[in-house]
Amino acid sequence: MNEANSNWKNLYKLSGWVAIILLIYSLATMVILLGLGGPPTTAQEILEMLRQNRLVGLLRLDALTTLVTPLYYLLFLSLFIALRKTYKLVATLTLLLGCAGLTLFLAAPSFISWITLSDKFALATNDAQKTLYLAAGETILVTDLWHSSSGFVGGLLLQTSTLLISLVMLHGNTFHKSTAWVGVVTHSLDLAHIPFLLIIPPVGEFLLMIGGTLYLVWFPLLARDFFRMSRKE
Repeated sequence: MNEANSNWKNLYKLSGWVAIILLIYSLATMVILLGLGGPPTTAQEILEMLRQNRLVGLLRLDALTTLVTPLYYLLFLSLFIALRKTYKLVATLTLLLGCAGLTLFLAAPSFISWITLSDKFALATNDAQKTLYLAAGETILVTDLWHSSSGFVGGLLLQTSTLLISLVMLHGNTFHKSTAWVGVVTHSLDLAHIPFLLIIPPVGEFLLMIGGTLYLVWFPLLARDFFRMSRKE
């Protein structure tokens, strides 16, 4: 039993650092959007951007998102372990929803597809080949993390899972109430923005802006709670 508790404490400490990494990622994403801009809207613009400066191009194509998002698997596992004794059914449900959402989200084409296509486009020797690669690029563009069915459903599952877990946090003393309430508001807004982006895009973008900013509050609170739990006797 003591060995198991020690393992859970190590897991909580690791998850605290994961929350810090996600905080840094959130800040970096805001800096990239403000300083470099978001992804271009056409395949030709993206391929040209990658040709001129690959690093800038990858940052604008959300390479950080693809690399950092798998850390949520560890976060969902830690949340499940922390809440399983009192709220086993809901904790299990959120773990399953979260992992399913992550898998769907990561299954969509990402910056790796653009690197491969960019290299082929640069080596194209005639207009027919370039036209073919541009058409392939447009296909990637409409099936990527933010525009595909897997990304859409994955986002819904992810935000549903984190909203449910935040609601569970409100009960008991495992997590601080401030962590729970900020989580409820953050993930409610992030969940709501997904359908609104399809129906009323300006409203969806506004909800995303507010919800995205609140992650800068939620991640430090989550890290604080995990570090506290890792020290608990």
